[in-house]
Amino acid sequence: MSAVQFRPQPPFFPFSIQLANMNSTHQPESHQPDPVALRIAEDVLRHIYGDDLTGCTVTLESVGAIISEGISQQQRGANELLDLYEKLVEALNLLSNPPEAGKIHDPTEWQTFLSQRLDAIHTLTTKAIETTAKARPKKNS
Repeated sequence: MSAVQFRPQPPFFPFSIQLANMNSTHQPESHQPDPVALRIAEDVLRHIYGDDLTGCTVTLESVGAIISEGISQQQRGANELLDLYEKLVEALNLLSNPPEAGKIHDPTEWQTFLSQRLDAIHTLTTKAIETTAKARPKKNS
């Protein structure tokens, strides 16, 4: 049985607060990067400069703001895809409803009705597949 190795993480908050206050002009709270971006910024700076950040001339906030903007751009794209998904589900739900009772009497009318609905479903799903394929990152072979 192999032993599990424990690698302690450096403390986050005390050092991060100290780093955030280094060479920093005070910014209003509304311009502060989100906590995830600050954590990523700290990890990046520690990776580049080491745990003591010797030689670091940038603030945690400035790097965090760049990371926060990248996260926001990615989230906007995800939100657009979610909006597309919601519209697709709404359209499929409308297409899945039967016609009003007694509106269609002839089997040929039923065939035409169902054919139109299936064509619409096919068009919607094809467009959704094409759109999500464009949004998906390219895989390296």
